[in-house]
Amino acid sequence: MSITIALVDDDRNILTSVSIALQAEGFVTRVYSDGETALKALIDNPPDLAVFDIKMPRMDGMELLRRLREKSTIPVIFLTSKDDELDEALGLAMGADDYIAKPFSQRLLIARIRAVLRRAEMRAIPEGEATPEEEPVQIVRGRLSMDPARHRVTWGGKDVTLTVTEFMILEALAQRPGVVKSRNQLMDVAYQDDIYVDDRTIDSHIKRLRRKFRAVDNNFKAIETLYGVGYRFAEE
Repeated sequence: MSITIALVDDDRNILTSVSIALQAEGFVTRVYSDGETALKALIDNPPDLAVFDIKMPRMDGMELLRRLREKSTIPVIFLTSKDDELDEALGLAMGADDYIAKPFSQRLLIARIRAVLRRAEMRAIPEGEATPEEEPVQIVRGRLSMDPARHRVTWGGKDVTLTVTEFMILEALAQRPGVVKSRNQLMDVAYQDDIYVDDRTIDSHIKRLRRKFRAVDNNFKAIETLYGVGYRFAEE
């Protein structure tokens, strides 16, 4: 059965090019050039996933997500040209699943869509119905607890909200505490299908991970940097 992706962006060039790329991958697409038009369609006929631009006239992506979340839990990825951490934190708190900054590669967007869809599929499995082969085992490392099936992370019992990309990077580090992962290894985990991203992208994700954990624990030091080598998770 075909997977439907809704695209909401006031830039018609982006709508057209991304829609063509997604259709070439076998997705069905619906495109909307403003948030008000999109909102009713998304509620009346929900897609499997939606991609929102944040900066749009009439109704921006944040307001669209807020109003959508009153009626629907469909996965949402934000496209944003704004490198504003407040926007990111607000969007995640409202229920966004991931962020991609403009300019972006279409292959990267497609990879992130597939990752978010996989997570959404795992979260949809009722507790107790999945077999051990179907549901990943929870990761507990000291104060860190990760539930890959439900995309939930806690530190010392306090929830930490992560994007899909951040979750995958942290999961790769926490699976083998003390083992150093190079930037290239972490890029392979977070950006599959031979997608090229600058290795500084990983550094940015690590900074955001640390910032989010320090919001619940000022003394968080579990993600260590080995300069010139990479990163590792140290149980505390």
